[in-house]
Amino acid sequence: MQTLDRITFQSEVMGGKPCIRGMRITVGTIVGLVASGKTTIDILSLYPYLEAEDIRQALIYAAWRAEEIEVPLYPAA
Repeated sequence: MQTLDRITFQSEVMGGKPCIRGMRITVGTIVGLVASGKTTIDILSLYPYLEAEDIRQALIYAAWRAEEIEVPLYPAA
């Protein structure tokens, strides 16, 4: 996976959730906005201190976290 240098984790900021550059904007907030139909331009106007690259990296991080992992299932004994 590429380096996501804009995604930060600090226990004192939003309880350690993944955030954008140490600010109080979580990856989940960005993903929710995109899922509700907001464009990058919309999000940047709502949060003028963000940059397009912040949004891009948030979506990359969320997609990486959402990847499925195969877990073998065994029948109950």
